[in-house]
Amino acid sequence: MNNETATIFETAFENEIYQGLKDYPKHLSSKYFYDEKGDALFQDIMDMPEYYLTDAEYDIFTNQKEEIANLFSKSASRFDLVELGAGDGKKTKVLLHHFFGKGLQFQYLPIDISQNALDQLESSLKKEFPNMKVKTVQGTYFEALEEVTSTQENSKIILFLGSNIGNLLHPQAVTFLKNVRQLMHENDLFFVGFDQKKNPQAILDAYNDQTGITAAFNKNILARINSELGGNFDLEKFLHWEVYNPETGTAKSYLVSQEEQEVIIEKLALKIDFKPWETIHTEISQKYDDQSIHWLAEQAGLEIIGEFIDSKKQYKNYVFKKQ
Repeated sequence: MNNETATIFETAFENEIYQGLKDYPKHLSSKYFYDEKGDALFQDIMDMPEYYLTDAEYDIFTNQKEEIANLFSKSASRFDLVELGAGDGKKTKVLLHHFFGKGLQFQYLPIDISQNALDQLESSLKKEFPNMKVKTVQGTYFEALEEVTSTQENSKIILFLGSNIGNLLHPQAVTFLKNVRQLMHENDLFFVGFDQKKNPQAILDAYNDQTGITAAFNKNILARINSELGGNFDLEKFLHWEVYNPETGTAKSYLVSQEEQEVIIEKLALKIDFKPWETIHTEISQKYDDQSIHWLAEQAGLEIIGEFIDSKKQYKNYVFKKQ
């Protein structure tokens, strides 16, 4: 099998898998954890007692929903509530119930890369909110957000929850925030969840639970390569490994080859050799303090107009507008 032969890729998934496994050190994007199985595994993760992030944001929404509603309605009497990476919408439904009950004039536009997640969310929303305006949008964040901002006339309140921004290192996060800012108008708001720095052991436990759910989630990217691209990864030969640097606030997930091995991906005409204990870097989960968040906002040209913290002081939602 000739690795130097030019390969034509049909999808971004194929291109990024090929490039990531050809690079040194090897890397794969965490956005490809998600398919039907990956979606289900992430739901299991959010239900884990160790995974404090979901409960912390749920705590904020449950106890401060009135303050959040007042902030949103003060910005615009009618708005589109746009959620990046909506998933199952469990936490967001707390706000939706409250907004709907208060009679706020809004339309909910959940965005997700997973059509399966959107289909399940749309089905549940129709049952719980039969009279609410909902429009699902499948795609990557910026493709979908650009589509929404170019076709919708209402003011936008953009939600980016679950500390998903933590999947980016600081320079990438600044670029991300700048790109969102470019799509925002004067009265639009950007509501973002940031996981706070805390006891390092609590962070490690959240991303490396003893029951193996996080390990299965990390390895699901290899399972996707096997099923969708004709790969022959033996998942048992890879170890899920999590590290956290409390100085930088960066948690990283790896898949570690436990032995020398060769993997073939038929659809990509690709052969990959692994040395013993060689890694594939799969995910970053950045943690923050107030100083770093204020720095991000300044660099991106955003102004902080509100913040909400959970009762255990583990997690914050910040609200930004354009400077």
